[in-house]
Amino acid sequence: MRVRESTIPPRMMSPLDEAAELARGAVDSLPDGGLAEKLRIARAEKRRLRVKLGIDPTAPDIHLGHAVVLRKLREFQDAGHRVVLIVGDYTARVGDPSGRSSLRPMLSVPEIEANAATFQEQALKILDPDPELLEVRRNSEWLDMGMADLLALLAVTTTAQLLERDDFAKRMAAREPIAMLELMYPLLQGYDSVAVEADVELGGTDQKFNLLLGRDVQRSYGQPEQAIVTMGILAGIEGHRKMSKSLGNQIGVTDPPEEMYGRTMSIPDETMGEYYRLLLRREQPSPGTGPDQMPPRDAKRALARELVGWLHSPAQAITAEREFDRVHVEHGQPERIGEAVVHAGEDGRAHLPAVMAQAFGMSRSQARRLIDQGGVTLDGAALGPGEHDVALERADGAVLKVGKRRFARLRVE
Repeated sequence: MRVRESTIPPRMMSPLDEAAELARGAVDSLPDGGLAEKLRIARAEKRRLRVKLGIDPTAPDIHLGHAVVLRKLREFQDAGHRVVLIVGDYTARVGDPSGRSSLRPMLSVPEIEANAATFQEQALKILDPDPELLEVRRNSEWLDMGMADLLALLAVTTTAQLLERDDFAKRMAAREPIAMLELMYPLLQGYDSVAVEADVELGGTDQKFNLLLGRDVQRSYGQPEQAIVTMGILAGIEGHRKMSKSLGNQIGVTDPPEEMYGRTMSIPDETMGEYYRLLLRREQPSPGTGPDQMPPRDAKRALARELVGWLHSPAQAITAEREFDRVHVEHGQPERIGEAVVHAGEDGRAHLPAVMAQAFGMSRSQARRLIDQGGVTLDGAALGPGEHDVALERADGAVLKVGKRRFARLRVE
């Protein structure tokens, strides 16, 4: 039985109008009229909607791709509804096959726990923490079930139905393996909706199959079927692949303001409209110089300022823009440069790939490649191919610049 939630004040909009407003910017709102009907029933029962989002903590940080759905969740909260945020600590052990062409590597339990700890904290940069409007759950609460319960869940659908998924169909055609764990994933996600008695579930368009299957699972357990709302998929900063930390094309919601601003400025002009629509919920200003127009570079600056202002503060957005101009327009150095400690190698010299790996979180092979490609300078002088080791006296106090935005002042110990 659902616990009766606190009543909400009467609304000025009709359920139909409120549903239209909550679905603004979404790709799908299914079934037709379903969200409005959920709102009508909730009002009749004098309760809030329960709006579910499940995200597996497969990485330690949330990026703007996650923020697309989280911002829509916040709109439901602002309308007075209760978000049920499910941290998929159990489903993360299985691996979501959505958008995958191969089996996702399984994470260890300690990795999942570490990621889950940061995930919830970062999500609260966007969601309202008011306990009337937010409920955070872990699906290990109910998915660590007995064999009889698991077999009952598996009976909900057929293998043929699961293999209709586009991801699976492509892998079948390519004769690539599909693990039984992956086939179970949509059912486990659907059971999450049963456990929290979801009225609505949100997700990206790549989750549409799973969200619709959740309706089947709820029906088989005698519950009303959830409405679903899907949001578009945000491309990474290179403009054509889905934003993902594993691809290195992400903008993290906790990135420092200067990093967030700079990475936003690297987005291709043709991708800007997508960022405006999915993150700011409005159209990009038309190119031009008229009253309602804006040159692409100015539109990108406005986008970067607004994103930093949203996730940090307007004051930090102004500072980040000034820092960007200092480094990229005036070709100066950042006002604040962090230190990187240098230790002498076996030959008594500073091995720069090791320094770069420690200071910037990259692999040594990636660091060597950047040096060889001319993308690294030391006190303004470009390092040549193979120049991976320098004298300690040259390194001490020098500013190491990697690419366009990463700086470190070296200190020999």
